[in-house]
Amino acid sequence: MQRSRARSAALASGLAVLCASTALTAPTLAFAQEPPAPPADATQPTESVQAEGAGVVNRIIVQGNERIEQSTVLSYLPIQQGEPVDAAKIDTALKALFRTDLFADVRIDFVNGDLVVNVVENPIINRVIFEGNKGLKEDKLRGEVSVRPRGIFTRARVQQDVQRIIELYRRSGRISAQVEPKVVELPQKRVDLIFEIDEGPKSGILRVNFLGNQEFSDNDLRDVVVTEQSAWYKFFSSNANYDPDRLEYDKEQLRKHYRNRGFYDFRVVSAVAELAPDKNGFVVTYTLDEGPEYAFGKVSVETELERLNKEALTALLPIRTGQTYQDEAIEQATDSLTFAAGAAGFAFVDVRPRYTANPETRTVDVTFQVREGPRVYVDRIDIVGNTQTLDHVIRREMNVVEGDAYNRVLVDRSRNQIRALGFFKEVAIEELPGSAPDRTTLQVRVEEQPTGELSFSAGYSSVDQLVLDLGVTQRNFRGRGQDLRARISVGSYRQIVDFSFTEPRFLGRDLRATLDLYHFRQDYSEFQSYTTAATGGGVRFGFPMTLNSFGSVRYTLRHDSVEIPSGLCNSAFVSRVFCEQEGDYLTSLVGYTWRWDKRNDPVVPTRGFYTTVSQDFAGLGGDVNYLRTELDGAWYHGFNKDFKLSLSGTAGYITGFGSERIRINDRFYKGGNNFRGFETAGVGPRDLTGGLNEPLGGKAYAIGTVELEIPTFIPEQYGIKAALFSDFGTVGMLDDEELYYRPGDLDCLSPTIPDPANPGSILPNPATPGARNTCIRDDLSLRASAGISIFWRSPMGPIRFDFSQILAKEDYDKTETFRFSTSTRF
Repeated sequence: MQRSRARSAALASGLAVLCASTALTAPTLAFAQEPPAPPADATQPTESVQAEGAGVVNRIIVQGNERIEQSTVLSYLPIQQGEPVDAAKIDTALKALFRTDLFADVRIDFVNGDLVVNVVENPIINRVIFEGNKGLKEDKLRGEVSVRPRGIFTRARVQQDVQRIIELYRRSGRISAQVEPKVVELPQKRVDLIFEIDEGPKSGILRVNFLGNQEFSDNDLRDVVVTEQSAWYKFFSSNANYDPDRLEYDKEQLRKHYRNRGFYDFRVVSAVAELAPDKNGFVVTYTLDEGPEYAFGKVSVETELERLNKEALTALLPIRTGQTYQDEAIEQATDSLTFAAGAAGFAFVDVRPRYTANPETRTVDVTFQVREGPRVYVDRIDIVGNTQTLDHVIRREMNVVEGDAYNRVLVDRSRNQIRALGFFKEVAIEELPGSAPDRTTLQVRVEEQPTGELSFSAGYSSVDQLVLDLGVTQRNFRGRGQDLRARISVGSYRQIVDFSFTEPRFLGRDLRATLDLYHFRQDYSEFQSYTTAATGGGVRFGFPMTLNSFGSVRYTLRHDSVEIPSGLCNSAFVSRVFCEQEGDYLTSLVGYTWRWDKRNDPVVPTRGFYTTVSQDFAGLGGDVNYLRTELDGAWYHGFNKDFKLSLSGTAGYITGFGSERIRINDRFYKGGNNFRGFETAGVGPRDLTGGLNEPLGGKAYAIGTVELEIPTFIPEQYGIKAALFSDFGTVGMLDDEELYYRPGDLDCLSPTIPDPANPGSILPNPATPGARNTCIRDDLSLRASAGISIFWRSPMGPIRFDFSQILAKEDYDKTETFRFSTSTRF
């Protein structure tokens, strides 16, 4: 008898699964057809309640369950043994069991005091399979659907996932996509769920039309909207297909475009997409009402806060009466007032612009109302997304802590400080509801990027010389924010062994301490006839001085030498300037640096500036005495996301004291990466004696750069950017002893003359002491170059290509037309 009951239950269960499978195999209707009927609500059971009256439950009998334990079914049942029961309670119990999604069918009978619960279990999903998908990857589809392997199979959930997949295809431009779910039954009440997909053709945009536009042409407005007309060469673009949601975004873009150019009354009357008769694409038409052009009228500030001066706040506004009306100017003014109020100590301010349009005069009066907003305090700060960097490294860069009053200015500054660490690709600080209405939780969300770097650079010069350089560094050591650099750099003329360790919070204070140890050797013998070597070390301490300025002090002790191959100093193959400085020297110096940084973003600035002043004093012991001063600065202005202008400049001067001449390895050598278009050490004074062309370095330099980032019209995901540049400046100013002949010097152009007394013999040709040595060239003239730089964020790391054209140079300068550099991060 029991075996017969088990077979009956299995048969009932199989029939239920078969019914569900049959329902699911009905094809899903296309986009243009009527949507399928919604699945039966789990709260509305398909079976009616059958009971023989009401009474007290003596026993609860569960039948039909195979995989689910009886105790599990009873735990979901809101009726217990010994309780009175009626039709209403049985109906409630039936709905409760359906809501669990564990059962395909449920029947409850109350007969002679027995509550009999008959269930048909939903099967378990074994696999979820997608067939026919080519335009969308399987990973994207899996992330969209809610059904998962080892999950419960329900018809309602599968139908919802079908609609999700169709919507996903619709957003990708495939309007006629169809999805048909199928079920393959497996043993042990398991099923494979298959989504058979017919993607259909991609619905492109045949044309984008505009009606009602007078001020701007159709071509101008096509550059404003995101929707693009389809073309054979736009195979990388995802905006050349029809997406209804994109039309709504385009309407907002058009509104911004017009209202930022004075058209205060502008509105989009309609945006219509019509399917072509042959159904090969859509024609999108925007109907516009431009309205008249407005200017700013009266601009004022109203506030009841005593510590805020209305006249001072009005002076801070970036808008003036008579200027063309712009929504962007209103937003900038609101931000400026919020920032000013925050700097004055008001952490809670509410700035709201009030508009009064005057159609007769075509002006818009704007009044900014500055009020004290509701007080909000920081309840909690959560750090998410950091897999390597420790929490306290990020938290110590925050200018607010738990319990502080919320201040947007300090929060924005905290974000910039975290970005300035250079450890993260993205940093966002989001405000979430706190434990009370006057509390907020700050969620700091970061996306880490590799902080180790394997660098490689190469340069191709005008004399066919290839220069290579390799290096390895690791920032954010062990996720503690420490900078560890153990680098071995090997090049065709330079070898460096460099160790550096930086602790950003020395002794637990806001004090940056760095230890440097290094040894380098530069072999210029191939084109300068000498070799320099240096071994030394130093310590540096950096500290913030104000919110926008930073200072550091340092001490360095270095032993260096100049070596010249034996016998060359007695020939015409090496400059006497180098021969006079051959030997070993000890340098002991102290220095400082001050930096003022007002950029809006420390990584990719689009506004603001920075300037740096640095000085080093050598003479506290050792063999070298000099004072070196350098200045550095830049200014940034972003016109829009595609065009960004930067002006930068750097200058330096070094002078000796106590009759001390500046040694060649303490002078300034420019070119290569810091003066594009010229070789390393290719700009500045040179010795041309006896056909030589050896750089002597300069005591002073000044170099400026103008750079404009331009669009490449390549999709942003490929990471390719370009910039036009122009570098210009000069290097020079030698000591007088090197510019003029001294007693005993030979004429550089004709060091020997024939001996009249002994034909065939030669005699030294002494130069006139005090006369200008024409072979030592130090013109201090302007050099300039221009070109284009290509930046590629490649899979192996950032790569940079520089193509240069020389605009001004001296005939003895060394030039190069192409240079590239790259680094691989890990």
